[in-house]
Amino acid sequence: MARDRSRTGWLVSALGAIVLVVSVFLPFYGVGLTARAVAFMQQLQSEQVQRFGNAALQGELGTLHARVGALAGQQIGSVTAHQVFSTISVVLLIAGGLGVLIALLPLAREGSPESDGTGQWLALLGAIAAVCVLYRMAVRPTEDEVLSLTLREGAWLALLGSVAMVAGGLWPRRLRSARASDGALEDAWSGLSGWTPEA
Repeated sequence: MARDRSRTGWLVSALGAIVLVVSVFLPFYGVGLTARAVAFMQQLQSEQVQRFGNAALQGELGTLHARVGALAGQQIGSVTAHQVFSTISVVLLIAGGLGVLIALLPLAREGSPESDGTGQWLALLGAIAAVCVLYRMAVRPTEDEVLSLTLREGAWLALLGSVAMVAGGLWPRRLRSARASDGALEDAWSGLSGWTPEA
């Protein structure tokens, strides 16, 4: 076979696609309370304690404020891409699933033709997934004055898997074997110089 797509490229794309699929079900955003939300909760506590509380409860108000104040900036939960996104999570799952199939089919065969086109498809699927992930990393849903969203490992793994799919799709092809390329070089040299090894 003159040239063959490197098996390493297909393996990189397959692993990237698997990471992309798994990342959809991992925590994508960490959910926390903003300082404004904590201040509102403390004000509400003060009003309720003053209205309905006795002296002992009013004495505990300082401790209660400190506990609530500690929640500011702390992560209180997390959500996955599958829970938050209806369309983008499906796009990521389809891109990852197709990427696994496209990358593993040539590996199952003995060899593939030079113009198999799998590299371009893998790079395209990885690029589509990367654009979706980058968009959702920059534009976070339902982030307001009460809740703050921070990026978690699912977002970074989705980006890593997408980039790996692109890298595997653009992986360079293997050149001819060294023996074949040496023979071609010898033929070219003898054609230019007129000298042949037998002479």
